[in-house]
Amino acid sequence: MTTTTLAALVPLLPFLGAAAGLLLGRTAPGFVRPLAILPTLTAAVLAVVVAVRQGGGAPIDAATQLTPTGSVPIDLALHLDGFAVLVAALVGLVATCVQLYSTAYLRDDPRYPSYAALVSLFTAAMLLVVYSGDLMVLLVGWEIMGICSYFLVGHYWETPEARAASLKAFLVTKLGDVPFLIGLFALATDAGTFRITGVLDAVAAGRLDHPTLVALLLLAGVAGKSAQFPLHTWLPDAMAGPTPVSALIHAATMVAAGIYFIARLLPVFTASAAALTVLAVMAAITMVGSGLAALAQDDIKRVLAYSTIGQLGYMAGALAVADRGAAVFHLLSHGAFKALLFLAAGVVIHAAGTNSLAAMSRMSGLAKRVPDAYWTMTVALLALAAIPPFAGFFSKEAVLVAAEHTALGESAAPGAAGWTVLIAGLLAALLTAAYAARLWLLAFHGRGEPAPDHGREPLAMTSVLWLLAVPSFAFGLAYAVIDDWFDGHSLAPTVITAVLGSAAALIGGLTTYGAWRTLRPRAALPAIATPGDALVAHPDAAPSVVESEAVAAHTPAYGSIAYASDLADPGRMLLGPLHRHAAAGFHLDAVYHRLFVRPVLAGAELVRFLDREVVDAYVRGAGTGANGLGWLVRRAQTGNVQTYLGALLAGSVVLAVAAVVLSNVNAGS
Repeated sequence: MTTTTLAALVPLLPFLGAAAGLLLGRTAPGFVRPLAILPTLTAAVLAVVVAVRQGGGAPIDAATQLTPTGSVPIDLALHLDGFAVLVAALVGLVATCVQLYSTAYLRDDPRYPSYAALVSLFTAAMLLVVYSGDLMVLLVGWEIMGICSYFLVGHYWETPEARAASLKAFLVTKLGDVPFLIGLFALATDAGTFRITGVLDAVAAGRLDHPTLVALLLLAGVAGKSAQFPLHTWLPDAMAGPTPVSALIHAATMVAAGIYFIARLLPVFTASAAALTVLAVMAAITMVGSGLAALAQDDIKRVLAYSTIGQLGYMAGALAVADRGAAVFHLLSHGAFKALLFLAAGVVIHAAGTNSLAAMSRMSGLAKRVPDAYWTMTVALLALAAIPPFAGFFSKEAVLVAAEHTALGESAAPGAAGWTVLIAGLLAALLTAAYAARLWLLAFHGRGEPAPDHGREPLAMTSVLWLLAVPSFAFGLAYAVIDDWFDGHSLAPTVITAVLGSAAALIGGLTTYGAWRTLRPRAALPAIATPGDALVAHPDAAPSVVESEAVAAHTPAYGSIAYASDLADPGRMLLGPLHRHAAAGFHLDAVYHRLFVRPVLAGAELVRFLDREVVDAYVRGAGTGANGLGWLVRRAQTGNVQTYLGALLAGSVVLAVAAVVLSNVNAGS
């Protein structure tokens, strides 16, 4: 088969698996798990084959026109370059791991068939985005991911938190998609085509009439999909979904789509210095703000969610300094260790019976209960904290190097953007190491009652952890081999950024450890009663408990656990009075509620009032008038002939008088 044929099969196989899984879920449940795993696994293998064949060389393009549009044509096009084939391989790997992990994690869930089908459809949509060479076809995959995220985040729809989180994720991302769609149409109008290669040719020829406007419109959609400030608030709440869904959304799909989109169309953004400056400021606020928020979270999944937001800020920062190689390099590295973090967190949650770090800090021996999760999560946290030689060190340093070059005037991007990203990146490196160390210390080095012993975790859950641990450790070392895949420029760290970045990480980690040692109680603390909606069952537990799995937005956990005065939480000590605000995400949701939700509700109430008291008043008046007229007509129908003749005579007299009066009036005039 040709490379383009294999590439066409990559998104097609998970789509067919999703369709077959939905059709056979009830009639042949034995086929559900094979249909979830095998098409995705085959697609992952084919994606690797396509990547090897493409080899980082010249892009491979193939297209066929879908239908005549009469103006700007829409093509079913493939565009395979180094970025596309590597990202597709990552999506296939993570999706396969998630599907395999889910067979054990949700094995007693009665809605597993629909869940597995939606995960496959989600995977197919992201692969369509990655390989697409036409913006409208890319938009199809973009929107399908939004719909799938709505259903997957709301998988536990019995709980109000899951319902609210799914609706919030859908609405916030759609809020960004509206200007995104307008930007796509404006871009295609200027370029005369939806083909990505044609758009880039138009940019190179200077045919974009309003590059700043187009870039800012597209940035709005990217901010929503990739959870960048100020449209990031949906992502922490999306933890209400199952943990494997969190791993898929955060590592390889959905949030990565926006970053990948900018990387594909980076010349559009570099045509506007203002757009790059806006992107740099947005990335800087995202990096620092999410780091502070992560340091104050009690829920282990929310810590990782804010961590994802911060790492996406690094990628956006690399794009703001016009280095898509560094951005995609960090996207690939982050995809491996973030998927590992979420899947390992799922094992830890199953073992501990809670999402709360405060509750875990009052358990002893949790690391011994889940050694696979402990060691692999340690590797992933070291990669997250950018400790050499783990993958995160090399990819994060690539971002800092790109920012350094721009700050020193060695890039076409604005120098102000370079300084903004560099300073924010170093501060975020310190915060990242701090909250990574905090999570590790509170989760695995608590004191108190022994952690529950559920025995060995299922092999389907632990095997994928070790599989993902390999790229989390070794992928960064491959930068020297795959330079050609990233626009052919070196991604090696420089001495300055390596020293500054590593120093910031070490300071953050050691400071957190020192605070933890200072606050750690000498005696074991009593266990905390876990809030009912924070429970997560072990896979061997009864189905009734499995169905009430943890929802990660847990208000009770924050009210009764996160603010416990005797909690040995280094985050509280490090943040001081800022802790309360950071734990609430700096009250951005409250701001949105006052600025947008309340006015919309007030407007809806006004419309309801007008509909009830004004519009309905006319309707009621018309009905009352008809009833009154009917009453008069009914009263006139007496059945008495004399009455009818009298009324006829009276009417005739009235008409005669009226005729005489009118004739006299006309004669006088």
